[in-house]
Amino acid sequence: MANILNFSRLRRTPPQGGSSEVAGFLQDFSIEVMPRTAAKIDDFRAILPAGTRVYVAHIDGFEFDAMLATARRLVDEGFQVMPHFPARGIIDRNDLRNRIAAYSDVGVRQALVLAGGIDKPHGAYSDSMQLLETGLFDEFGFTDLHVAGHPEGNMDIDPDGSTTHVTHALQWKNDFQTRTDARMAIATQFCFESQPVIDWCDRLRENGITLPVHIGVAGPAKLQTMIKFAMACGVGPSLRVLQKRATDLSKLVLPFEPDQILSELAAHKARNPDFAVERVHFFPLGGITKTTEYVSGATSTENIRARA
Repeated sequence: MANILNFSRLRRTPPQGGSSEVAGFLQDFSIEVMPRTAAKIDDFRAILPAGTRVYVAHIDGFEFDAMLATARRLVDEGFQVMPHFPARGIIDRNDLRNRIAAYSDVGVRQALVLAGGIDKPHGAYSDSMQLLETGLFDEFGFTDLHVAGHPEGNMDIDPDGSTTHVTHALQWKNDFQTRTDARMAIATQFCFESQPVIDWCDRLRENGITLPVHIGVAGPAKLQTMIKFAMACGVGPSLRVLQKRATDLSKLVLPFEPDQILSELAAHKARNPDFAVERVHFFPLGGITKTTEYVSGATSTENIRARA
């Protein structure tokens, strides 16, 4: 049986810097699951607030039927489900239509549209803009379309280390929102340091990109696990936070938790209400229940009072 959330076993102390600012910042957070990790949870209603947005991640080579079954289950349990649509993994327009239709049939009306971490496209599409241009999401009544963001750049898109092509793509997507009825946001890769996120958000606004940002944050995990995923996902300069932690033998065996980045971003949001980050999106690298317990501790009224 999955280790679902037991309120009597919640951490007794909140994340460092835990406060009403952090609690407010974490309201309406979202979380990402894969079919194989979702299968370990008996009932998501026991660990997530009702109506939480749950992204269903697509891993290249994974059967679509498993993703669809996960989406159906989460919809039935009362959650907002946002499956990935990786452009480079979709064969053609008919394949895209079939996927959208299948999700629509089980009650899904949201999608994360992205290029996908695949070196060579499997078919007709190579980027998310091509999927958006088909008009198929609108045809099937999808209301929320999120796109990918990379606060620390993306070497696959801008191999010279700049942000030229990434920025141009986001400007196109920003324009797409203004000429359609879609509710859009940027869901980002996870980061470990607040300043690169703040600087990136400032640059978005300077470039006329008004899409809200759902900042990616890694949930609690062993340091070795965190470093492995960070390197595989191309996390940039903020990886130094983990590298510095790895040199401290007293902390090497302890789970890494996102206390600092959350408290700093929450404080920045409190001082700057127009800050582009609107919500937090968790990548549960150390397990879904560890992440949900962490969030529950950070937003607990009892813990906030303890810090006051």
